[in-house]
Amino acid sequence: MFRYQHPYLFFAFAFVLLIALIFIGHYYWRNKKINSLANADIIQKILPDFSVTKAFFKKLFALFGLSFFVLGLTNPQMGSKEMEVKKEGIDIVIALDVSNSMLAEDLTPNRLERAKRALLQMVNKLENDRVCIIVFGGQAYVQLPLTTDYSAAKLFINTINPGMIPTQGTAIGSAIYLGLKSLDFSYPTQKSIVVITDGENHEDDAIQAAKEAYQKGVIVHTIGMGSETGAPIPLYKGSRRIPNQYKKDNNGQTITTRLNEKMLREIAQNGQGDFVRATNSNSGLNKILKELSQLEKTTFGSKVFVDYEDYFQYFLAVALFFMLIEFLMSKRANLWLKKKNIFNDLQD
Repeated sequence: MFRYQHPYLFFAFAFVLLIALIFIGHYYWRNKKINSLANADIIQKILPDFSVTKAFFKKLFALFGLSFFVLGLTNPQMGSKEMEVKKEGIDIVIALDVSNSMLAEDLTPNRLERAKRALLQMVNKLENDRVCIIVFGGQAYVQLPLTTDYSAAKLFINTINPGMIPTQGTAIGSAIYLGLKSLDFSYPTQKSIVVITDGENHEDDAIQAAKEAYQKGVIVHTIGMGSETGAPIPLYKGSRRIPNQYKKDNNGQTITTRLNEKMLREIAQNGQGDFVRATNSNSGLNKILKELSQLEKTTFGSKVFVDYEDYFQYFLAVALFFMLIEFLMSKRANLWLKKKNIFNDLQD
């Protein structure tokens, strides 16, 4: 398999083309100036040792040298060995609640930020497992399709905020159903859905969704964010928290959001998974990760080209060869050829 390690450096050929245009423009401008001063016979007497042909080839060799130098910088490579890389892993869907209640500060700094930090730590511990990220409020959306690109996963986790969901609420069931749709059942991997929420579900039958997930061989775990005593929901203006301002109901009373541990336990039980309540010292993900690590890993293979061999040195050697010729070549005419009238024939 052939490739260029740095293909973006092909843009440097624009610089080589610019130099070539400058050479051509200078050649015609110089000839026009010289011809305006005298005829060819007089010029030959004034400049008896100057070789137009050698001057042309000096510039041509310089352009060849620059071209091969640019090719060398792109580093052409050839895959010298093909091997099959074995990977073992499971498929994990992370469904994260981003409703406004997740802004409550009974966890530090709030429920959502505590969950995001724990997810980043979780992703750092994954090896070859495929991960999918779903965010949900009143509706559920796929934030990141199933992938092993952990850098992309961490990037998306950092951007999660309640403003990305237009409909408020906590539709846990919709998140589980969307998780099932997002899983690739053509792969014989073990599969699991991890729901991270405060459990205040008002939209659908999350317990039935967990039952259906397990019937398809997907284990559902739940992590409860918050406390049973609860906390008010702070108000924000853009990304800035408004001091001492909290969400109120229609009667003007401050709303207190509480962890619905009973609901989350039932979801986990019907999904044959575990429920863990997060605290400031323990997000609960470590226990879930331990459970996930006990699932049977499925081996799948993919062919890749490895051990690419570099060929840049050959192109740089050719570039050096042309540069050396250009440096050593004189613009003076060869007197022996001139006596034989060979050089004059070349100029004609």
